[in-house]
Formats: sequence, C-alpha cells, structure tokens
Amino acid sequence: MVSPFFDSSQPAILGFDPGRQKCGVAVMGLDRSLFYCEVIPAEEAIATIQSLRKQFPISMLVMGDQTSSKEWKQKLSSSLSEPLRIVMVDERFSTLEARDRYWQMYPPKGLSRLLPQGIRTLPRPIDDIVAILLIERYLGRLTA
Repeated sequence: MVSPFFDSSQPAILGFDPGRQKCGVAVMGLDRSLFYCEVIPAEEAIATIQSLRKQFPISMLVMGDQTSSKEWKQKLSSSLSEPLRIVMVDERFSTLEARDRYWQMYPPKGLSRLLPQGIRTLPRPIDDIVAILLIERYLGRLTA
C-alpha cells in the first residue's frame, strides 16, 4: 500500500520485520506519516528494499532484533547496492502490539465486532504492522 500523501522533501525510515518465510516492510516519514507497508515473501525482501529506496528518500533501515535478525543484517549489508544504516530495535511483544494495532487500523465489521478482540482471528499476516511499530519505537527513543 503506497500513500498518496507522500512528501518527498522529508527523509523516510524503512521498517523491516525479518522472518524466514515472510517479512514486513514499512516506510514512514519522520513526522510519522505512513507512506508504504506490505507483507512480502522473504526471498523478495532485498529486491523490494532496493525498489523502495528508488521510490522514497530512505535514510536508514530499522529492524527488529530477534528472530534471524543477525543473519538478515549481514545479508542486507552485503546485498544492497548502496550501503544503508541499519539500526536494531527491541521487538519484544511487537506481535501482540501489532494485533491490537491491526484492529485499530481495520475495525471489525458485522457480527465480528461483537466478539472480544482476543478471540477474533486476524484475516492476514501482520508483519507489516510490526515494521510500523519498529519505526515508531525507534522514533520514540529519539524523543524520550
């Protein structure tokens, strides 16, 4: 999803939630405007990041520090055509937080809104929302 409100004058941060099968990517401005988010197959991650760097003025990549992050950091550092500053962010509890954020972004409709949030089934992967949260955590560290 690409935002029509993209402001090319401000630097952007790429959030990356690495995984073995799928990865979440998000691009957000310093003002916390969301420009792009998507869940992609892991094997397309490098090409997608390269493409996003051509579309947006990405100044850095923020990545979770848990599952397979060390391997991904090394892979990104060696595979990207131009070096990119990579910052590791604590991603503990980000999946739980992303579940809550999903329902804020996409409120349930019909009878499912009557179900307690804890028993609703997510209709899609939320790795892209985790990538958004990683950027927000990084920006929160800057202003704390």
